[in-house]
Amino acid sequence: MAYRELREFVRALEAAGELKRVRVEVDPVLEITEVTQRIGRDPGNAIPQGLKPQLPAGENVGPKGPTSGSPPFGGAIRSNPTFSSPTPSSLGPALLFEKPKGSRYPLLVNTFASVKRMCMAFDVYELDEVAGRIRGFLDTKSPQGIFDKIKMLPKLAELGSFFPKSVKDGACKEVIHKGGDVNLLDFPILKCWPQDGGRFITFPLVFTKNPENGKRNVGMYRMQVYDERTTGMHWQTQKHGAEHFRRARAKNPEGRIPVSVAIGSDPATTLSGMLPIPPDLDEMMFAGFLRKDPVEMVQCETNELEVPANAEIVLEGYVNLNEARTEGPFGDHTGFYSLQGEYPVFHVECVTHRKDPIYLTTVVGPPPQEDFFMGYAVERVFLPVMKMQYPEIVDVAMPAEGIFHNLMIVAIRKSYPGHARKIMNAIWSLGQAMFTKMIVVVDHDVDVHNYSEVVWKALCAIDPERDVQFSLGPVDTLDHAARMQDYGSKMGIDATRKWATEGFTRPWPDEILMDEATKKRVADLWKTLGI
Repeated sequence: MAYRELREFVRALEAAGELKRVRVEVDPVLEITEVTQRIGRDPGNAIPQGLKPQLPAGENVGPKGPTSGSPPFGGAIRSNPTFSSPTPSSLGPALLFEKPKGSRYPLLVNTFASVKRMCMAFDVYELDEVAGRIRGFLDTKSPQGIFDKIKMLPKLAELGSFFPKSVKDGACKEVIHKGGDVNLLDFPILKCWPQDGGRFITFPLVFTKNPENGKRNVGMYRMQVYDERTTGMHWQTQKHGAEHFRRARAKNPEGRIPVSVAIGSDPATTLSGMLPIPPDLDEMMFAGFLRKDPVEMVQCETNELEVPANAEIVLEGYVNLNEARTEGPFGDHTGFYSLQGEYPVFHVECVTHRKDPIYLTTVVGPPPQEDFFMGYAVERVFLPVMKMQYPEIVDVAMPAEGIFHNLMIVAIRKSYPGHARKIMNAIWSLGQAMFTKMIVVVDHDVDVHNYSEVVWKALCAIDPERDVQFSLGPVDTLDHAARMQDYGSKMGIDATRKWATEGFTRPWPDEILMDEATKKRVADLWKTLGI
């Protein structure tokens, strides 16, 4: 079964030894960030590159916590001891601060900061299980006859069970504040870094509707708290929320649009706001697919939007279409402060929450942070979608230092001249992948998760003048190096072996490898060598 709510996930994390409670008072202004950074930078959280995280010897932990007979996570992706530079398997435990200074509500942070906890969030032993479910639906072909149609019925029935379900009431409405009773400062909202423009809500699910067709969108956009009842709404120009804003403004520049924000739902629903799904696919339906159970939705008190009934906190309000305010600076996942800018303003008319709400948040800052593991899960889960469109893709990797949009490494099974360049341009046409500043394409036998191997083989394979290409187009708003906000250049590197049909007339040398017969003889001798 899916987790019914965030607090059930908290209990599972604690039972699995993945959560620590902080019972002393800690200030959400800077101090909680510093605590989170210190546990995340513990050298004990590092493992060799190219390995999946493994549980301690003898420990069996299922997706929802300790079980008997559950298969362990892990095993090596590839046995290659030549390279072993460290990469984090975890940024320490999830932290539940029970007494954040200035608030009576507990604060949960670092919740998803490990591959193991991402697996627990999706209730699987490995992320490939989720990818396999997606692949199963994508591989469905149109039924050709009566027997094919009969075989399709269970899958269609399962698909129908994912649609969100409207309910009359929910735990998110146990306490209701309206008008003058609304006070965002009751919650322990973080100020993460010294130069931040203020406190920021960093883990919201922002609900809007397309003003033309009424379709719901759920996005995750930071929200700077200006005062008790207003925040910024960081709708970057390429985001769906910003598109709803623009379309509504084109019809009525002096109007407003309703907006509601849910904070702290069950894991799959919470993570749905960051998933790169097509704009016409309802995030709440996809959350139902991930949790294998429909998301129960309840209508807000002051507008017609629906939000998850199991949410810890809900903010209801509106955005004026003719109003903007300076937002930022903000210590961003680039490791630098994103600069001030003019963004829409969210006016909060009503706050509803549970009687004892948990304030879910995340620290954004120099990589790696918690968002690295969320991004890694997205990379693994949505790889089948990319492969369906481009089956020559073998694997992809987005290193933490690439902060999602700066670097993507792609391994392909090369079939014709210029194949690597075709894949570069294809990726730049895929949704949020259009922001990728640098794409490195390597051959199928390169382990893209072993960055030392990638650097070695890529540098040995390229002639810079021949193999580097540049392209102009949209770039991430957070790219402070771009010549203009939202517009700049991107680079592709063809690091595949070059063929004669690509104009390479010299012989290509073989990689140095020991023959298998010698390796077997030495393996048989090993115990007698005394070393």
